[in-house]
Amino acid sequence: MHTIHRSSNGPHHLLMSVLIVASMSVSFVRAQQEAISEDEKLLFAHVIFRHGDRTPIDPYPNDPWKDPSHWSTGWGQLTNAGKMRHLMLGNWLRQRYSSILSETYTNNEIYVRSTDVDRTLMSAESNLAGLYPPTGKDQWDPAIQWQPIPVHTVPESMDEVLAAKKSCPAFDYALKKYKQSDEFAQYNKSLLPLYEYATAHSGRRIDSLTSAQNLYSCLHIEELNNFTLPEWTQKIYPEPLRSISARSFATKTNTPLLARLKTGPLVKEMLQRFRSKADNTLKPNRSVWVYSAHDTTVGSVLNTLRLFDGFHNPPFAACILLELYQNSSGGEPFVSVYYKNTTAEPEPMSIPNCGKRCPLSQMFKVYSEVLPDNWKHECQVSILSLTYVEADMSSSTSVIGIVFLAMVGVLVIALAMGAYIRRRRSYHNDKWYLRIDG
Repeated sequence: MHTIHRSSNGPHHLLMSVLIVASMSVSFVRAQQEAISEDEKLLFAHVIFRHGDRTPIDPYPNDPWKDPSHWSTGWGQLTNAGKMRHLMLGNWLRQRYSSILSETYTNNEIYVRSTDVDRTLMSAESNLAGLYPPTGKDQWDPAIQWQPIPVHTVPESMDEVLAAKKSCPAFDYALKKYKQSDEFAQYNKSLLPLYEYATAHSGRRIDSLTSAQNLYSCLHIEELNNFTLPEWTQKIYPEPLRSISARSFATKTNTPLLARLKTGPLVKEMLQRFRSKADNTLKPNRSVWVYSAHDTTVGSVLNTLRLFDGFHNPPFAACILLELYQNSSGGEPFVSVYYKNTTAEPEPMSIPNCGKRCPLSQMFKVYSEVLPDNWKHECQVSILSLTYVEADMSSSTSVIGIVFLAMVGVLVIALAMGAYIRRRRSYHNDKWYLRIDG
C-alpha cells in the first residue's frame, strides 16, 4: 500500500509548498538576470505555460475517490493551490520582465491568450493578478487587491493556433499512418500486459498511450492531494505509467509533418511576431505575449522545437519562455529559449544546429520544415496532401515515384475531362457550365 494518506490539512500543506517554491523562484529570477549580459537587451518575450493544479478530469470507475464530495471543486477545475501557483508565477514574471513591462497595465505592452477552457482561463487571470497587482490609479477598490485584465480566447473547434483542435484531415491521416509505423506499433504492443492489468483493476478500458496518460494524471493528482492510492496501483504507478505518459506527449508531433500541422501555426506566429518586433513593424508595439494552455501544449511545443527529451511530464504551471534579444553593439537580434519546470531555475535550451543564442533569421531556417505556408490549404486531404504524408514516411526514391504517379494521375484526369467536354460540344450547341464544388 502506498504511504500516502488523506489528511484534513493536505490542501493547506500544498498551498504552503507553493508559497515556498514561489519565494525560491524570485531568487532564481534575480540570479538569472545577473547572468544576462549588460550588452544584451531584451526586446520581446513569448510565455507559454500550463494551467495550475486541477482536479481529475474524469475519475476511473473503480476510483475510491470518485465521489465529488472528496474534492473542493468540480472535475477538471482549477483548485486554490492552482490559483496560488499561478499568482506566484505572475510575481516571478513581473521580476523577470520588469525591463519591458510597466508596473501598471497597458494593453499596448502585453497580450494574453488562453485556450477556451475554464482552468486555463482562470490560470491566466490568476497569473495576471500576480503580474499586475493594482497600484496608484489602478486601485479601483481599496478592499480588492486585483484588477480586471483582458484574457482573449477562441472556441476550441475554431482554434488551430493554441488549442490546435480545429479540424485538419491531413493531420488525422498523418497521425493514423504514424501509429501504423513499425516503431510505434511495436512499442504499443509491448504495453498490452499493462493495458490489460490497468483495465481489469480500474474498470475503464485502457488500450492506448492517451488512456494510460489519463490514468497516470488522475493517480498523480490524487497523490498530490494526499489521498491513499489503491494497492493495485503499486505495480504500475508511478512507473511505468509515468514514462508511458511522458512518451504520449510527443506522439502528435513526432514527425516533421505532424509537427507542421499540429504546432506549426503557433511556432510560425511567434517567429513572425519576433520578426515584426525586430523590424519595428509590430502594431501595437507590444513586448510580451502570453499563452495559457495545457501540458499537451507545452510538450508539443518543446517536441516541435526538438527540445523535448521524451521522458518528461510537464508539471502544473510549467513554462516555456521564447525571448528576443539585441546586442547593444547592433547586429541581428537573437532568440533564446528557456524552460521553467515549476520549481527550477529556467533552463536555457540549446536550439538544434544553432545553440542557446540563435540569430532570428537562422530560427526560420532551423524550423522551416515545421512552418506551414498555408495551414488551411495543407490540411485538406487531396492527392497532393496524401502524397506529402506518404513522402514524409518513405525514402526519397519513393517520394519521386509517388509525385510522378500523382502528376500522371492529374494529367490523365485532365485529358479525360477534355475528351468529355469535346464530346458534349459535338452533341449540343447550347452553352454549358462546368461546376466546381468548392
